[in-house]
Amino acid sequence: MEWLVNGVYLLVAVLFILGLKAMSSPVKARSGIAWAGVGMVLATLVTFLVPGMQNLALILVAIVLGGGVAWWAGRVVKMTDMPQMVAIYNGMGGGAAALIAAVEFARAEVHGPVVGTLAVLGSLIGSVAFSGSVVAFLKLQGVMKKAIRLPAQNLINIVLALLTIALGVVIVLSSMGTGSANPWLLVLFFVLSLALGAIVTMPIGGADMPVVISLLNAFTGLAVGFEGYVLGNPTLIIAGIVVGASGTLLTQLMAKAMNRPILGVLFTPISGEAQAGGAIEGSMKEMSATDAAALMRYSEKVIIIPGYGMAVAGAQHKVWEMAKLLEDAGVEVSFAIHPVAGRMPGHMNVLLAEAGVPYEKIFDLDEINAEFPQSDVALVIGANDVVNPVARTDKSSPIYGMPILDADKARNCIVIKRGRGAGYSGIENALFYADNTSMLYGSAQQAVGDVIGQLKELG
Repeated sequence: MEWLVNGVYLLVAVLFILGLKAMSSPVKARSGIAWAGVGMVLATLVTFLVPGMQNLALILVAIVLGGGVAWWAGRVVKMTDMPQMVAIYNGMGGGAAALIAAVEFARAEVHGPVVGTLAVLGSLIGSVAFSGSVVAFLKLQGVMKKAIRLPAQNLINIVLALLTIALGVVIVLSSMGTGSANPWLLVLFFVLSLALGAIVTMPIGGADMPVVISLLNAFTGLAVGFEGYVLGNPTLIIAGIVVGASGTLLTQLMAKAMNRPILGVLFTPISGEAQAGGAIEGSMKEMSATDAAALMRYSEKVIIIPGYGMAVAGAQHKVWEMAKLLEDAGVEVSFAIHPVAGRMPGHMNVLLAEAGVPYEKIFDLDEINAEFPQSDVALVIGANDVVNPVARTDKSSPIYGMPILDADKARNCIVIKRGRGAGYSGIENALFYADNTSMLYGSAQQAVGDVIGQLKELG
């Protein structure tokens, strides 16, 4: 029976890797999810055949309850709430990995310095991922509306991390030989680990949230991999390593897209109170939906830049309807996506794909930036920091040096925005005051709908 279990685990590992590879392409992403899903089903089923497996009834109850909740949540969650769901599900994985180690210590099954060290590391990283993801969920859900920064925040982070690591060393040393540890030490260790994850994440603002979600995802993968070694489960080891490695690479790409080191995101976050230095000259010029429709209808090339405002309004379907009307009139339409647009990696790509926008019309920053000077209109829908030209010009700005979409270089720029306030990071956007920029106020759903109506009248 053991050879069958190990053989299926090997097949599962291959399916996970193939699935992840397919997910790197929008065209193959759906099949990749299916392959990975088949792998997870096989891994779950074959686990029941592991010799000595106990509490099968409880395992079945947990699978039914967890699967039922996930199925229900997956059907009812709005696309705009997808970042929150990703954050909380990711946190559950980290929390589960931490609980595995706690149970193994309670059963006195952690023997030797290597296993003990990995168990403690998995517990620490998993706990940080869990509490950090809970805070990220609360921020994205709007429950925690402001970034909370403690006095001497960085010092508290460092001291708390050192205390937790020191306590982990004590637990490893005390468990050598017996495999168990003092329960009160374990409780204190988990309390400190959970507090560390929450305190580190609390001051981080929305501008850094895609990087944070990706980093916490990598933490969860590492925690799962470590606990797989503790359990002697090769599937957990491989899955954890794959998730941890891919999450780490994605985090580095996200940080590069913001031109911010990962440590800068954690220790010097862009909070809601961040402001660019220096006053911005000029004034915002309002435009009507009629003028916006006419300007785009008689253009040769229009580039649409979606942001979180489009996601909040759920306007992706109307945006694609508008784009098709423009294309029917002979206008060349493209979509420009910044790597950190939205609240999680790939957020805008998912929304546009759901609306039916063809993949070949969606371009990332490096592919599209050279096209802006040749475009007649850049239409910005609910985006802010990713098109803010102060990132190129104002060294005092918190986002200085961050690569942006060059919307300001288009001949005309139309910005759809709900109001006149600053964006989620709190930084005033110089694009809104530029001579070639006009503001179309209103929610993306309503504003784009008005433009569609005017385009139909123009014929």
